[in-house]
Amino acid sequence: MAPYTKARCIAVPLFRPSEAKLLGSARKLVHHLAAALDARVSIRLWDGSVLPLGSNSDPTMFISISGPGVLGSLLRRPSVENVVMHYARGQIDFHGADLMTFIETLRVKNSRRRARRTRSWAVARELLPFLLAPSETMADDHSLAVKGNERQENDRDNRALIQFHYDVGNDFYRLFLDENMVYTCAYFTDWNHSLDQAQFDKLDMVCRKLRLQPGERLLDLGCGWGALVCHAAQHYGVQAHGVTLSQAQVDWAQEKIRALGLEGRAHVELRDFRDVQGQYDKVSAIGMIEHIGIANIPHYLDKVHSLLPDRGIFLNHGITRPAKKSHRKFKRIRPEQQLLRKYIFPGGELDNIGHTIQRMESHGFRVQDVEGWRDHYALTCRHWCHRLWENREAASRLVGRERTRLWMAYLAGVSLALGDGTACLFQTVTTKHASKGHSRMPPTRRHLYEDSAISPLAAKAA
Repeated sequence: MAPYTKARCIAVPLFRPSEAKLLGSARKLVHHLAAALDARVSIRLWDGSVLPLGSNSDPTMFISISGPGVLGSLLRRPSVENVVMHYARGQIDFHGADLMTFIETLRVKNSRRRARRTRSWAVARELLPFLLAPSETMADDHSLAVKGNERQENDRDNRALIQFHYDVGNDFYRLFLDENMVYTCAYFTDWNHSLDQAQFDKLDMVCRKLRLQPGERLLDLGCGWGALVCHAAQHYGVQAHGVTLSQAQVDWAQEKIRALGLEGRAHVELRDFRDVQGQYDKVSAIGMIEHIGIANIPHYLDKVHSLLPDRGIFLNHGITRPAKKSHRKFKRIRPEQQLLRKYIFPGGELDNIGHTIQRMESHGFRVQDVEGWRDHYALTCRHWCHRLWENREAASRLVGRERTRLWMAYLAGVSLALGDGTACLFQTVTTKHASKGHSRMPPTRRHLYEDSAISPLAAKAA
């Protein structure tokens, strides 16, 4: 028989605790957390009582918890997805500021280290009653999650995955995007510029990096609502062709082309990039590579290579993750990444910029320029999140409250990740290298910033 060892035990009650017991435990739990975190916000319990989460907490900025079952659910399944889904259902909510501002106010420096200072046994004792608290009524989350193939292989159903994200509805996207419906990183020549101005400047910067000239043929892969196609045709005099897998985007883009009188110069169609044929002088892919899947990048680059002439310019714009010390660590999927794949970006996968460049070089491209736009994208997502929050009632009528809240959480999370540096964004300019010799690129970056260095048509528009 094993020797008797005296151990400290906490008895688990075999009955449901009373409401008074649960409220008492919740108050003590908040007290322990406040002592450790000293956050600037408060907590409102389900009985309406507001408790400070720090010595200087603002009582008008508070997190509300709809019932003891929420704490019980989080205790039984302490995952990022569970927290976000409780927020989506309104069982956890944020009051007193827009979501982005609230999260920034809530964040406490060294919060994990501070949390470890809490008396673990005291916290555990207060949490135990919630193990038996009945769960809140749960909505069916299956309608919010992707239906389709999430695999990264080349034969996955790309159209179904893309349409899950982009066919939420044009009216929904209009609530938070700029006037040109650009759903990629803006370019702020001044951090105080409006989103509309920054997105116009981004479109123009892309055209300058591509060194577009009148009469050239431009292909925009994953063209979205056709903003770059229209801008390039209107201001740079090119023949612009865009492809997307979203029918909603095609319908919008074609209507915009007609409204601008760009028929014959700009065209957008529903087509998989793998099925595009022909030759183009320049190719852009703005926010396309994130949808490809890392295993499919070689096929993607081979296709782009086949569409360009020798020294043709290819601009790739994409979100990345920082590299890790080992491939195994980099391949590890974090909970928030899995959450995005399930509810927002099915099939999405982020490479690191070093590996992307390595692939480009090994597939016949020579890198001319790499520019980091991480700060620009953090601010872009902040604008989007704030706009969606301001229009949350209209968004809820269009797509439902749960999906609206998921999108606000997604935009806020991406902005914070970019601000922290756990996600990045790069624009990489390359040229197809099919023969030895000069790159045929200009000796300086003057063409990016001086109107006299670009085409006469574009200079006139500028």
